[in-house]
Amino acid sequence: MARKSVTDLQAMKRRGEPIAMLTAYDYPSARLIDELVDVILVGDSLGMVVLGYDSTLPVTMEDMIHHTKAVVRGSEQAMVVADMPFMSYQVSVEEAMRNAGRLLQEAGATAVKLEGGVRSAETVRRLVEAGVPVMGHIGLTPQSVNALGGYKVQGKTRKEALALLRDAQALQEAGAFSIVLETIPAPLARAITERLDVPTIGIGAGPACGGQVQVFHDLLAYATNFVPKHAKQYVALGDAVRGAVAEYVADVRAGTFPTEQESFAMNEDVLREIMEGVA
Repeated sequence: MARKSVTDLQAMKRRGEPIAMLTAYDYPSARLIDELVDVILVGDSLGMVVLGYDSTLPVTMEDMIHHTKAVVRGSEQAMVVADMPFMSYQVSVEEAMRNAGRLLQEAGATAVKLEGGVRSAETVRRLVEAGVPVMGHIGLTPQSVNALGGYKVQGKTRKEALALLRDAQALQEAGAFSIVLETIPAPLARAITERLDVPTIGIGAGPACGGQVQVFHDLLAYATNFVPKHAKQYVALGDAVRGAVAEYVADVRAGTFPTEQESFAMNEDVLREIMEGVA
């Protein structure tokens, strides 16, 4: 079965069918979710979720290529979208094209995602003209967290809301096939979604978006220290993992693991001959 494509997502938008998108950062995670979701996002959130950074800013192109390759190897059906990390597209359009090309050519991504609306529209246009499918991202843009003053809801004032409307329109006109709306008021997300022809993907933007995206580890309560307001935890996987590891450690210390069932046998005569020879 072929991977979902840009045209598949656009068809889902026309049918009013919600798009399910989830992050993954490695091969086993991609294998688990591939048949279930429409889009896998290899987000630069891997910097915080997998690599232990305080923000997404330290994530490099090499990080993104490495993790995207693993996700591509672990998936067959879902569209794979790779984030363009901080400063991989802001310096110049030429550098943006070179780095986006690497994510498609070297890593095997189906599309790239980059942050910013009006300020990124020309870069998006040039990438699309070069044959690179681009997903936009506006609202709370984590790469701009220092400029935004932290992880805060965006678009609450008249000025901010108008700016986000213009950002969304600019990205659509530039050729973005979809736009992520992050941490903005639900009524504003609904208005943007109704205004656009391309699907919106919400994260902390309410139920009216054309689809939703969440972070894999948030959804599973797996090794997370902070649960965002927009996240719903469907299983306490972290507790299950800790419980299993604690049981393993207890068995090792009690001498009850491994047993014969987990061990390999050999011909005792062969062992005896070897030991006699050594002696």
